[in-house]
Amino acid sequence: MKEKLVRLLVEANGQFLSGEKISEQLNCSRTAVWKHIESLRQDGYELESAPRKGYRFISQPDQIKAHDIKIHLHTDNIGQTIHYYEQITTTQKAAMKLAQEGAGDGELVISNHQTEGKGRLGRVWETEQQKAITMSLILKPKIHPTKVPQLTLLAAVAVSRALQQATKLPVTIKWPNDLLINGKKLVGILTEMQAEPERVSTVIVGIGINVNQSYEDFHRELQEKATSLLIASDQSFKRSEIVAAVLNEFERLYDQYLSEGFAPIKALWEDNAESIGKQIIAHTAQGSYTGYAKGITDDGVLELVEANGQIRHIYSADIEIPSIELN
Repeated sequence: MKEKLVRLLVEANGQFLSGEKISEQLNCSRTAVWKHIESLRQDGYELESAPRKGYRFISQPDQIKAHDIKIHLHTDNIGQTIHYYEQITTTQKAAMKLAQEGAGDGELVISNHQTEGKGRLGRVWETEQQKAITMSLILKPKIHPTKVPQLTLLAAVAVSRALQQATKLPVTIKWPNDLLINGKKLVGILTEMQAEPERVSTVIVGIGINVNQSYEDFHRELQEKATSLLIASDQSFKRSEIVAAVLNEFERLYDQYLSEGFAPIKALWEDNAESIGKQIIAHTAQGSYTGYAKGITDDGVLELVEANGQIRHIYSADIEIPSIELN
């Protein structure tokens, strides 16, 4: 009901809506409308009321509950069901549990504060309370398990394009799925799957975005490596709008991927990649290799051209661009 009420008020474009009209639209009493209005005010929404005029939307708070996000959402499936937690250990664990209990394709788990976030290779992902976005998307694509890494690259493209459009900032991708601004890490993406030998059961795409942190919110050792939308632009952002922008773009690319395959996603990934065409150092479990990044294969494997012209396929590595230290 809150979601429907907020949407009505927002779509009024700054005009008053009478209590009578709202009650007709929501099929409830005017007393119920007043109670929902007061509940939204308690949530931090600024709503003006006037005798014989009704109610008018002024602004929304920086919250990421379902009704905060859905007023900006334009998807058919992705994010239409949202599981919100004020505080949680990790959204990945919650999403895995929900998937095992029957959660459907496109359901979202999101938390205002994540206490035990992890990134690639078991690294800690810091999430300052109420300043970051930590969310996990439950997907159930009908693809072979070997294709799942393509969804990691799709997620990187979707988030980078959504942030570019929403913030006008120069967000780029570091292979395979970290997002950077000016060489500093802004977004981490972690993909995990549950699968049988020939069939994917569930893919959980975890996305962490630094939104409104200042330098002081990061530990000292991360201040030279991490950034946020606030630091990069000197302005704060409503997290609900960022979440919705990501989900809107994700659904568009996900639908395209399911109907057309990986080729269009591959092209977009290479267009947005930080390292393509540059000299890089790939630090792998087998050793470090230097060369220039040619691109990625149809399976999402990085192609590194070494000095002797040999193409080395990089499946898992930390990528360093000389003169820009990346993590």
